[in-house]
Amino acid sequence: MKSYVLKTEQAIPISLEQAWDFFSSPLNLAKITPNDMKFVVTSDYAPNTKMYEGMIITYKISPLLGIKLNWMTEITHVKEGEYFVDEQRFGPYALWHHEHHFKAIKGGVLMNDILYYAMPFGPIGRLTNTVYVGKQIEKIFTYREKAVKELFGEISGQL
Repeated sequence: MKSYVLKTEQAIPISLEQAWDFFSSPLNLAKITPNDMKFVVTSDYAPNTKMYEGMIITYKISPLLGIKLNWMTEITHVKEGEYFVDEQRFGPYALWHHEHHFKAIKGGVLMNDILYYAMPFGPIGRLTNTVYVGKQIEKIFTYREKAVKELFGEISGQL
């Protein structure tokens, strides 16, 4: 199974506590996901619920041609104020391991994402990743960076 890695880094002019409060809430994920994905958290969590180890989060997404897919992730690791990890338990990928890291810096927070993923179906999956999925994932993270800038602003000259 061939796996892929995507790494992103973004400096945000908010406190570590504010960053953690926003990004550790499953319901805020839809706010930083492209609208055309039709991303909906279907888990029944209160708006102020924070992630914890063992938390299961279910979603519906429409990544291609409006086809709705169910997706389930588990929060497998949490160190409050520093990082959390979500891993797919059911969904479109053969592997999905997404690390979210936060670090206080001068003027705000440095947020790093490290995503490891793999496609199912061997050579067909690899071709699908080359032609479509890899570009879609990059588009999602590019959108996310823009959405985070619109929500919180940016720290210039940090990176």
